[in-house]
Amino acid sequence: MSTITIPQIWNEATLPDINHHFAARPPQELLQSARETFGESVVLATGFGLSGIVLMHMVSQLQPGIPVFYLQTDLLFAETLALRDKLAAQLGINFVEVHCGLSLAAQSQQYGEALWERTPDRCCHLRKVVPLRRYLADKQAWITGIRRDQSPSRANIPLVGWDTANQLIKLNPLAGWTRQQVWQYIFAHHLPYNTLHDRGYPSIGCEPCTQPVTGGDDESAGRWAGREKMECGIHTANYALADIVNALSR
Repeated sequence: MSTITIPQIWNEATLPDINHHFAARPPQELLQSARETFGESVVLATGFGLSGIVLMHMVSQLQPGIPVFYLQTDLLFAETLALRDKLAAQLGINFVEVHCGLSLAAQSQQYGEALWERTPDRCCHLRKVVPLRRYLADKQAWITGIRRDQSPSRANIPLVGWDTANQLIKLNPLAGWTRQQVWQYIFAHHLPYNTLHDRGYPSIGCEPCTQPVTGGDDESAGRWAGREKMECGIHTANYALADIVNALSR
C-alpha cells in the first residue's frame, strides 16, 4: 500500500503522486476521491460498454453520485438505448444526453449521404468529438471506462492522466482491469448488459459501423471492419477549437 499522501490539487505536476497513491487501491477509492476533489465538475462518460456498466454501478453507490453522460449520435443500436433505460431504472441514474446539434438529415445535406461509410473520421468528429469538447468545456475532470487490455493503443494508459485536447484531468479507474474481471463484476452484482454481446458483438458503437465477429477476435474487432480506423477519436484526438469551427463550417 502506498504511503504517499494524495495531493489536494490535481494537475499535471501532481499526477505521478496521484497514480502512485491509487496504483494498488480499488477503483472505488479513486472515484470517491475524484468526487470529493472536483464535486459536480467531474463527470462519467459512457458508451454503455461493459466497463462503463461497472463504473456506473460504482458511482451509483456514492452519495451524491457522479453525473453520467453519453454521446447521442442518433446512430445507436436499439439494444443500447434499451440498456440505458434498464440502467437508469436499476441504478437510479439520470443520464445526461449530449448531442452535436446536427441532425442526420442536415448532415446528409451538408456532407452527403452515409458520411460514416465514406469518411468515418469526419462523422465521428462531428457527432462525437465536437459535442464532447463542448460538454467538457466547463468541467475539471472526466472519467472513462477504457482499459489497457482493450487495444494496443490503450496499453499504456494511466489511472489518472492529463487530457491535452480538452485541458482537464482524465481518470481511467479500470485501466488495469481485464475483460474477465469486468464480466465477473457484472455477474456478481446482477447488472444488465447489452444483449448484442451474446450475439457476437465484443464492442458496440454506432450501428452502421459495428458488426458481429467470429470467436478469437479481440475486443475492438467488429468496429469499422475492413478499415484501418480503430478509435472514434474521443480518446486519441489532439484537437483544438479551430478544428471544431472548421468542422461546423464545412
